[in-house]
Amino acid sequence: MQLEIYTPETGPDGSKEILQGIAADLGFVPNMAGAAAGSPALLSAFDGLRRAVGSGELDPIAREVAGVAVGVAVDNRYGVAFHSTVLARLGVDEAEIERMRGNESPSDPRLAAVYDLARTIVLERGKVDDGAVARATAAGYGDAQILEIVAECTFAGLVGTLDNLAGRVELDAFLAPRAWS
Repeated sequence: MQLEIYTPETGPDGSKEILQGIAADLGFVPNMAGAAAGSPALLSAFDGLRRAVGSGELDPIAREVAGVAVGVAVDNRYGVAFHSTVLARLGVDEAEIERMRGNESPSDPRLAAVYDLARTIVLERGKVDDGAVARATAAGYGDAQILEIVAECTFAGLVGTLDNLAGRVELDAFLAPRAWS
């Protein structure tokens, strides 16, 4: 499916205001949001999830680790590039980022628990075994944070579905150095 990448000027009427809000928040409209804008309902869901996930109490590095795990699990080129870029900006070691991009858990046990839980949530379609939850709990994540990992998995899964449906959304220039396949 070939998806047009809309801007606040070119988007359907129901998407223009949402795209303007995304541009106001980020300083630009990422191509993934522009691709979702073909359906105002989908863009609204995308933006709502984006905002909700960003407003939680889960550590930003843990959130991005979950995003990489989901991206790798569902073969989401855009998501892996995006979350890898953010992890690098947050100061995560390059070797750790490459490890996760290679479908390996991070060496930090706390982040490994997030990576493994996120991967399990997606691959098992929510049928998470008690062990994965127990590892996350043992790593110090409470119920609210585990539920926020679920929210990140939902958002990253939406991005992955759209990316795969579109046959790969064109990476934004800032993501190109972290292209993944």
